[in-house]
Amino acid sequence: MADAKVIPFDDDRSRGNRRRTKAESAPAGEVQPLPLRGAAASEDAREDDPVTPPAAPGPQTAAGDDGDRDGAGDGGLERRVAAGLSFLRRRLTGDYEVDDFGYDAELTDQVLMSLLRPVYEKYFRVEVKGVENIPAEGGALIVANHSGTLPLDGLMMQVAVHDHHPADRHLRLLAADLVFVLPVVNELARKLGHTLACAEDAERLLAQGELVGVMPEGFKGIGKPFGERYKLQRFGRGGFVSTALRQRAPIVPCSIVGAEEIYPMIGNSKTLARLLGFPYFPLTPTFPWLGPLGAVPLPTKWTIQFGEPIPTDGYAPEAAEDPVLMFNLTDQVREQIQHTLYKLLVQRRSVFF
Repeated sequence: MADAKVIPFDDDRSRGNRRRTKAESAPAGEVQPLPLRGAAASEDAREDDPVTPPAAPGPQTAAGDDGDRDGAGDGGLERRVAAGLSFLRRRLTGDYEVDDFGYDAELTDQVLMSLLRPVYEKYFRVEVKGVENIPAEGGALIVANHSGTLPLDGLMMQVAVHDHHPADRHLRLLAADLVFVLPVVNELARKLGHTLACAEDAERLLAQGELVGVMPEGFKGIGKPFGERYKLQRFGRGGFVSTALRQRAPIVPCSIVGAEEIYPMIGNSKTLARLLGFPYFPLTPTFPWLGPLGAVPLPTKWTIQFGEPIPTDGYAPEAAEDPVLMFNLTDQVREQIQHTLYKLLVQRRSVFF
């Protein structure tokens, strides 16, 4: 936001009707001191002129005057315009980098996050807790609950990490096959750093020191009916635990409250789902009855809480093949997420506020 223009209270225009200065009333030939500046000059003027009341303290500016401030603003605008033109030039000439998974860091930071941020900050008004529990460096696996009919919770979790983590970390989400067969969605998901939810891709990212996000409930969680909201579904066969154990990466549980109510799913048209090739076809109080308007999510208030990490570097290398250990760790992560969900629901005042 541009700086407001401030006119100093001791500006020369406010002294036009005051009495003569010391220099004007001094005898001829007497040596006069150099004129004072700033606060000293104002104080001297008040001592010399009992009629003029003391001026209230005005706001201080680093630039020193309005001209400098305006110039700094213009310079800032020019820098932003130059940065924008440079970004467009790199896009047009192909002078930018993507990694092996298609992740475009510059496009994500400059464009995609800017598009998601208003939804995150203004629409869902997401509150983030425990982001300091995410390691500042090295690979880590964030495991979260999944809900909301459409996978907006993953995107909001990605913005939460991007904007609030003190080490400016980026979250790489593991997504279902369906995401990568849909036109447009496929390209955007790749640019955002998402990749296929398979052990091979997850291990590669963790080995590179990346922060990886997974939602083990999958379609069972995101497509569950409204009556089962905030009740975690089965976490698969514990494949995410095996991946973390192989890479000796900590597991960070994450609980998301607010996403369950954006599309209250009161029914599922299995016939339409089969025809369209979808795992489910949701029926909500507004969709499909209101057409495209019914696809607008309800503006619920969200809370995302990251729990304390569960270390895996203390286990032997062969622990990744131990089914009993995988089951126990999977159950530990699931129980921690479920317990935090219940705690956040008790603390919540309203679905919308």
